[in-house]
Amino acid sequence: MRHQTVAKENFTTGIIPSAPWRVLEVELLGNYRLSVKFIDGLVGIVDINDLVHSKSAGVFSVLQDHELFQRVFVEDGVVTWPGELDLAPDAMHAEIKKNGQWVLT
Repeated sequence: MRHQTVAKENFTTGIIPSAPWRVLEVELLGNYRLSVKFIDGLVGIVDINDLVHSKSAGVFSVLQDHELFQRVFVEDGVVTWPGELDLAPDAMHAEIKKNGQWVLT
C-alpha cells in the first residue's frame, strides 16, 4: 500500500525556511520503509524496520502498531507520527545524501 503525505505549512509569516534537510513529502513503501523527498530535491529511503522491532526501540516500539505507522505525516519539515514521535531530518538528509538511504537499527 502506498500512501503519500505532503508537508503542512506552519511557518511564521515572513520567514521562509531554507535548510536543505527539511522534508517536503513522505510516502509509505511497506515493511516499515518510507520514501522521503527534501526541499532541495534529494530523495531517498528511510528503513526503520530493525529499530521498531529491536529490544532497544524505546519510544519507537509503538510503531509496531501498523495502523499507527501508516499515520505518518510531515509537519514543519519533519517526518512525524501522532504522539509527537518524529525522526531527525538533518541526520536523515545527511545519511541519504551519503548512501541513498537511512537504515535505523
